[in-house]
Amino acid sequence: MRASFRLGRIAGVPVGVNWSVLVIFLLIAWGLAASQFPRAYPDRPTLAYVTAGLAAAVVFFLGLLAHEVAHAVVARRNGIEVVGITLWLFGGVSELKGEARDPGAELRIAGVGPLVSLVIGLFFGAIAVLLALAGAHGLVLGSLAWLAGINILLAIFNVLPAAPLDGGRLLRAAVWKATGDRTRASVVAARAGWVLGALLIGLGLWQFLVGAGVGGLWLALIGWFLIGAAGAEERQARTGSALRGVRVADVMTPQPQTASGDTTVADFVDNYLFAYRHSTLPLTDDGRPVGLVTLDRVRGIPADRRSSTTLAEVSCRADELVLAAPDEELNDLLPRLSQCADGRALVVTDQRLVGIVSPSDISRAVQRGSMREQLTPGRR
Repeated sequence: MRASFRLGRIAGVPVGVNWSVLVIFLLIAWGLAASQFPRAYPDRPTLAYVTAGLAAAVVFFLGLLAHEVAHAVVARRNGIEVVGITLWLFGGVSELKGEARDPGAELRIAGVGPLVSLVIGLFFGAIAVLLALAGAHGLVLGSLAWLAGINILLAIFNVLPAAPLDGGRLLRAAVWKATGDRTRASVVAARAGWVLGALLIGLGLWQFLVGAGVGGLWLALIGWFLIGAAGAEERQARTGSALRGVRVADVMTPQPQTASGDTTVADFVDNYLFAYRHSTLPLTDDGRPVGLVTLDRVRGIPADRRSSTTLAEVSCRADELVLAAPDEELNDLLPRLSQCADGRALVVTDQRLVGIVSPSDISRAVQRGSMREQLTPGRR
């Protein structure tokens, strides 16, 4: 999930927000201000309802951020690099570079998020109880009670034993500990996620048909997301198993053809496009990679502009390049390939280009790895 804009850093981790957060933020604020608060506390000014709804929505998302920051902090303490945190439509996601080294680390990283949400919920609940005992009532008390309930509900939902929820990670840690097989544990958690997603879709559609309206459709949408994410996690687990022990140097295309960023698109089409079988061309300056141009990028340039447009203008920029070392594990490289839309990695030694890794290189490696697993009984 890509961030639409960055908020800064928390505990040294970049924090971003996807535009889809605005959708759920407005739905929460509108639901509280236009429906829930007026029903519970009638005859208040409209401005009071709007202020309470917006404030509760903001604090709710701060709680989601605290949930993800907790994951990130514990992951770093367990030796996993954290690329960033992104808040989006369905909550938040911490992008980790690598996996837990053992079931214990997996348990700690996964468990801390729901624990933080639970603590936040109990904190707001305790304040609400104290205010109620003191005789307070009104929108402030209602906002605190809602924040308590939603955070406790979030903690409970997140510990359901199904990927990609935190509970799926806890299930994976348990199966991994019991069997010693990380891949099998990941598949079990992912399939549990598929089952939970299907149940939520069924329940949501049933609620919609009996008159629950948008709430039922929202539940079905969450179920649809869980099924998609669980399927992706199972594929990722099987791919990771097939590529275990494979280095970047084992799959890269060595010494790829390169060009200068000053080369025009017309020159590329006339002299490179049909002369070489690859659809990607790294751009170099004195042997150092400075860009990456693909056939898709070139295709978007009109014919009458090709002679005046350079490859540097249409390439994946230097700060977008995914660089790898020849001895790096291929599994460690895969999560970074999404950083550039072109999906390639340039392999460098002493800042000099020595190879390139493309999706087709990875696909062939996965096929060979899968065949190796089939021919090697008992291999983990």
